[in-house]
Amino acid sequence: MNIKFDDIISNDYILSNDSFKWIEFNKKIDVLKSKYSNLLDRFTSFDGFAFPSREYVTRHKDLQNKTKLIQISNVNDNAWLIIEGQKFEYLPNSYIQNKKKYLLDEEYILISLTGGSNLEMDISSYFDNSFNAFLNQRISAFKAINKKEKDLYFYFYGFTKSLFFKEQWLGRGGIQKNTGTKERKNTFIPELSDSKLIKYISFLTQSIINKEKLIRNRHDSILKLIHNELIINQKSNTFNFKYPTYNEINSIERMDTNLYREDFKKIDFSIKNYKNGFQSIFDLGFSLSRGQNLQVSNIGKSIYSNKHFEDFYTLMLPKHLSKYGTVDAKEFIGNAKELKTLKQGDLIFGAEGFEKGRSIVIVEEKERTITNIHGITIQQEENDLTKAIFVKCFLDYLRDNKIIDLFAVGGNGGSLAQKYWHYIPFPKFDVNKQKELAKLYFNPNAINNTQKATLDNYLDLDNAFNEEAGIYELDKSVKAIKEKLNKVIDQIVNDNDIEIDFNYL
Repeated sequence: MNIKFDDIISNDYILSNDSFKWIEFNKKIDVLKSKYSNLLDRFTSFDGFAFPSREYVTRHKDLQNKTKLIQISNVNDNAWLIIEGQKFEYLPNSYIQNKKKYLLDEEYILISLTGGSNLEMDISSYFDNSFNAFLNQRISAFKAINKKEKDLYFYFYGFTKSLFFKEQWLGRGGIQKNTGTKERKNTFIPELSDSKLIKYISFLTQSIINKEKLIRNRHDSILKLIHNELIINQKSNTFNFKYPTYNEINSIERMDTNLYREDFKKIDFSIKNYKNGFQSIFDLGFSLSRGQNLQVSNIGKSIYSNKHFEDFYTLMLPKHLSKYGTVDAKEFIGNAKELKTLKQGDLIFGAEGFEKGRSIVIVEEKERTITNIHGITIQQEENDLTKAIFVKCFLDYLRDNKIIDLFAVGGNGGSLAQKYWHYIPFPKFDVNKQKELAKLYFNPNAINNTQKATLDNYLDLDNAFNEEAGIYELDKSVKAIKEKLNKVIDQIVNDNDIEIDFNYL
């Protein structure tokens, strides 16, 4: 690449190798500016306020009189939708009177003004006005001037997820990149003249948001179904908290444990008092083992990669599991040895750290997929998917009720050691109830008919699929649409021709 002196001047006299890409990048933007206007000019925005941290409330008995505070961590969460289930700080409602300007009470696209050096991470999220929240500093909130321009709005949001946008918005920097006046002024999103293409990108973006919302709804439905089944079908016994007896302590063989606490015993009682009884994970026909030890001393040298190569293993790490039973990221590892692989019907359970308890079921046969030693592999001989998914769902219920945390021992979030698993009771739900739960997570009968869709019927066909799909199918579809969207935006940025199709699976 030839670099002119004028290019160096326009590049702020920066001569580092990394900065040279901006010369070509800016030329690409100049081509787009010659053909399109800047879509950013079509939206109004405001920045959040620096609320004093001394006013933050994380846990409080009276959170009904507090309002959520959206911070950078909420926006950079990699979710496409701000949801109530995220971790929030809270502010006193008294701020509504004098800081109402920063109260989000309608739909907004939120864009972070601070990001890391890893531009694969998201810096934007969609606030759908399902609850009120204050906006903290270092975040910009965008809304459309004309609310009727729905397609243009979601087209804009889809673009904020692209590497093209993030490279402009966050600008240059080291470990932490910050957006200033110059970066905002120079950020360009082409407002296409082709309304069909705008609608196309808008539909893909809306589809992702809809599916992510449904994944969370399915998860909530699973927890609610389990809770109702337990509470409605209790035996006549009533719960009375008692301090541990000598025999109980002798059985557990520990004094420093949470298993004697009232909140633990109350949940434990509701399971053991279930009308059909309870059983252990081992009674259910499962065995436990640690994942593959990846240390050099155990398997020799390995090659790690973010891309898949032939004969590489797919590495499904517990830290990459979401609480919904999906995988947020994958790594790949090349190793000459035969490693311990996963098979259909196996579960991966994250047993360590502050996010322990997350799990996933291998619902489809996968070749050369492994986890590491930080994950417990829960396996069965009969390969019963319904039973495996039931176990996963009930573990989610225990995690949501903080029971997994109470079982754990040790620091840094603790660990749920294998020797404590025989204490975990699983209710004997009948097969039909297990199938009802399993369908919310995995429904192979959900048929996606969007491959031959048009702009006129895509959202209707997609919604029909969404109504039947489980968490697994919804997540699989989301990942495919994101890949398609990235490809289309890349084609726009490079001024290439685009074919409108929905054959993304």
